[in-house]
Amino acid sequence: MPKVAYDLILPEHRTTSVVFASPHSGRDYPRTFLRRTVLDAKSIRTSEDAFVDHLFDCAPEFGAPFLRAGAPRAFVDLNRGAEELDPALIEGVPRIGHNPRIASGLGVIPRVVANGKAIYCGKLPLEEAQRRLDTYWRPYHRILQHQLNEAHALFGEAILVDCHSMPHEALDTITRGLRQRPEVVIGDRFGASASGEVVERIEAALGAAGLTVVRNAPFAGAYITQTYGRPARRQHAIQIEIDRSLYMNEQMIRPNGNFNAFRKMMRGIVAEISAIGSREDRLAAE
Repeated sequence: MPKVAYDLILPEHRTTSVVFASPHSGRDYPRTFLRRTVLDAKSIRTSEDAFVDHLFDCAPEFGAPFLRAGAPRAFVDLNRGAEELDPALIEGVPRIGHNPRIASGLGVIPRVVANGKAIYCGKLPLEEAQRRLDTYWRPYHRILQHQLNEAHALFGEAILVDCHSMPHEALDTITRGLRQRPEVVIGDRFGASASGEVVERIEAALGAAGLTVVRNAPFAGAYITQTYGRPARRQHAIQIEIDRSLYMNEQMIRPNGNFNAFRKMMRGIVAEISAIGSREDRLAAE
């Protein structure tokens, strides 16, 4: 089993309502899991948001907490609901309705990784699935909600920035006719998970750094933005998807020659986003 459910890095002084989180960058693949999967060590990592945690782990320097997953996405997907169990993978789970994520093998306990490659040969016991939820999924979501509650108590609002990456080819279908290929997709569930002002300022921070940004296509946000985005209660959730080719070799799953420069640029973006939730920023707006 992965050693920890999550790693929470807190700032020395919390100065912003922003909380950064990376639910898919966990890379603790236990030997028991690797022995069970039919995939090799590289293929099992293709659904992982590799190195995204390194792009955002400077957040505490700017007064914001940073939460990252311990367990890898192929083991348990923290951006799915606990009830999204796949009957094609988990023994004893009834087929109820149609959920496209489950149908594609991307439930809370994934059946496949990228390109639809099967993780297992055969099914898993329901007890195993529940153990993963109890040990990793529930602790992660408890601490995430706690951090948002704390932000709300301190600042009167909470802004969750849910940090992800996407394969370079993920945008191939929407780039036709566009002058510039998008490099970042912001997901706010078409305005349902965050206020327009918050989203506009995050988009401006990314754009000012020279990144080409689009909203909600093809990624509008999944379970986390849907669950935690409550703008009417001043709790906002925004998903950020970054093109992996900007900083990593996707085939080798390792940083590319641009990684350090891109990470430095992201440091400036994280600082700008953190400032959105600062007391000084709100006072200036008033």
